Amino acid sequence: MGPSDASSSLVLVTGVSGFVGSAVARALAERGARVRGLVRQSSPRANLTDFPGDLVEGDLRDPEAVTRAMSGMRYLFHVAADYRLWAPDPEEIVRNNATTTRIVMEAALAARVERIVYTSSVATLKPRDGEPADEGRAAAPDQVVGAYKRSKVVAERLVEAMVAERGLPAVIVQPSTPIGPRDVRPTPTGRIIVEAANGRMPAFVDSGLNLVHVDDVAAGHLLAYDKGRIGTRYILGGQDVMLGDMLAEIAAIVGRKPPMIRIPRAPLFPFAWVNEQVARVTGGDPFLNVDSLRMAKHRMFFTSAKAEAELGYRARPHREALADAIAWFRDAGMVR
Repeated sequence: MGPSDASSSLVLVTGVSGFVGSAVARALAERGARVRGLVRQSSPRANLTDFPGDLVEGDLRDPEAVTRAMSGMRYLFHVAADYRLWAPDPEEIVRNNATTTRIVMEAALAARVERIVYTSSVATLKPRDGEPADEGRAAAPDQVVGAYKRSKVVAERLVEAMVAERGLPAVIVQPSTPIGPRDVRPTPTGRIIVEAANGRMPAFVDSGLNLVHVDDVAAGHLLAYDKGRIGTRYILGGQDVMLGDMLAEIAAIVGRKPPMIRIPRAPLFPFAWVNEQVARVTGGDPFLNVDSLRMAKHRMFFTSAKAEAELGYRARPHREALADAIAWFRDAGMVR
């Protein structure tokens, strides 16, 4: 999909109503690709009002719908995922991500798609407390916390097996924690930004994460298409940040006092359990849940050195990503 064939590139992108998928679709269109977006009828339309291509409706769990969407496509960016850290039935998350990945990849093989970029996650890697983890820290399903991470491990291993055994032409990218504009749901990290910007996070736990601008993640997807090796994993991250420092930076951007109270995780588990029970009744999404607390035990720090060396990947400072996210949330009426 280089300059010579940009005008004739037919690219299917899944997950285009979502945060990362919409950014990838825009990046492809800016490059000159002819983009087709596959979207569920029930998906939110906020990111699709100015979609730069054709939209087709279909459920990724429906093999016939996926096959129709794949017809005539030369390239595939499979970005869609069930990104929830909690569900009343956690195994639903595992089933969704494993099943849809298998269906999409089977359809791509049948359609003889020439090249695939598969969006995995650093959730499939084992963290290393004290130093950033790299792509060599691949986890087994029983080595990760929570249904979402387990679902991404299962799906990533499926893709790797199809590459090795059936010649699936897929490159795997592993975004860390994307933040920035168009986080319509928002994502779990987006919710933290919104709550903190509105002054509703008076305390925090001692944890850390790797923040990256969503548009840098999208650019990394295109670099993986251009230069990535088939079957190879590439972390697309930004900067490692302690949660307390992130909240202080958000407070500075919006002109609030930063939270100063650091609390241990253990006393929060009963509150998380109660939140989950309330969510089961109300149908809502608990802001605090047991799996998130368990994940917070580790500092989710990662290095993008491999993508930088092999792909030429670069990420802007995470403070710019925070500022862009807050500006978008403010425009959307989510931050006062």
